[in-house]
Amino acid sequence: MQTIAVTTDIRAPIKACFDLARDISFHVRSLEHTNEQAIAGRTEGLIELGETVTWQAKHLLLTRRMTVRITAMDRPKHFRDEQIDGPFKRFIHDHDFEDLGDGVTRMHDAIAFASPFGLVGKCVDSAYLTHYIKRLIETRSHQIKAELEAKTV
Repeated sequence: MQTIAVTTDIRAPIKACFDLARDISFHVRSLEHTNEQAIAGRTEGLIELGETVTWQAKHLLLTRRMTVRITAMDRPKHFRDEQIDGPFKRFIHDHDFEDLGDGVTRMHDAIAFASPFGLVGKCVDSAYLTHYIKRLIETRSHQIKAELEAKTV
């Protein structure tokens, strides 16, 4: 499996960071360049433990669907989404939040994934997909930071 880690410090309360990270409507707005849409399961508001959402977006020239379930949640410190149907052999995304004091929250995204197709999938993961997914998570993290810091100014 490939792993990706992205850490972002945000000048905003931990609860606000946690809630915005699981807000379906914000997720759609933050990745609008991929035409991201929530098409089934929870399609708006704050996703909760045990709920699913099916995402549809254009990635790598193709429209793809992925259904994830929230399999762990400890508000406001952690939640995990895991693919239950979609293009990956396995996809796990841990969202962790730490209050650093002075109104700053550290948001840490950790993703572990594996593509299907054995050795060919591993080569694609290493050569291209890891970088592509990391850029998506960095874009989304930047959007969360910008949205929350604009509110606290």
